[in-house]
Amino acid sequence: MLNSDLLLYAVTDARAGLLPAIGAALRGGATMVQLREKCLDDEQLLALARAVKEITDRFGVPLIINDRADIAVAAGAAGAHLGLCDGDLRAARVLLGPDKILGATARTVEQALAAEAAGADYLGSGAVFGSPTKADAVPMPLDLLREICAAVRIPVVAIGGIDRTNIARLRGCGMAGFAVVSGIFGARNIEQSARELREAAEEVVCPK
Repeated sequence: MLNSDLLLYAVTDARAGLLPAIGAALRGGATMVQLREKCLDDEQLLALARAVKEITDRFGVPLIINDRADIAVAAGAAGAHLGLCDGDLRAARVLLGPDKILGATARTVEQALAAEAAGADYLGSGAVFGSPTKADAVPMPLDLLREICAAVRIPVVAIGGIDRTNIARLRGCGMAGFAVVSGIFGARNIEQSARELREAAEEVVCPK
């Protein structure tokens, strides 16, 4: 079930009109949403997480909270995702419990194996094509993405600069899906972009 949820993983950006944008992404076919907000205090983040969850619940799509396992629990979200410098995975697993989803970032095989051992349910690996949202992101060689996918038993999502023009280049790398920020939320027509990415993701992951 988690593998299919990860097919088109929409990661939010900081923007006005976020809730309608998430609705558009879900109408287009996003299969999971990560709320990524770095500049809100705890009260604001919790209120936003609960508002986003009302939308994702209507579509039957899991909501993941970036960095904050505590907010994920308080909001009733499906789980949390921790970056490499964003907390202890084992502690987050204890806080979340065994039934919620814990994601982790891994940019090397060693990091991937350590995250799996610490209780992660899936990995985000990249930036496969650089990243318009992180100026210091170094593109990950696709051979390394293949190695990470092959090294672990948990699913991996590719992330970093993925859009309709380049997603097909990831065919055969072994990932379960694609985490997309600007390719969805930076599009002029979010719903249409998500729909096209969903169709492309299905073709790349499960070619006919």
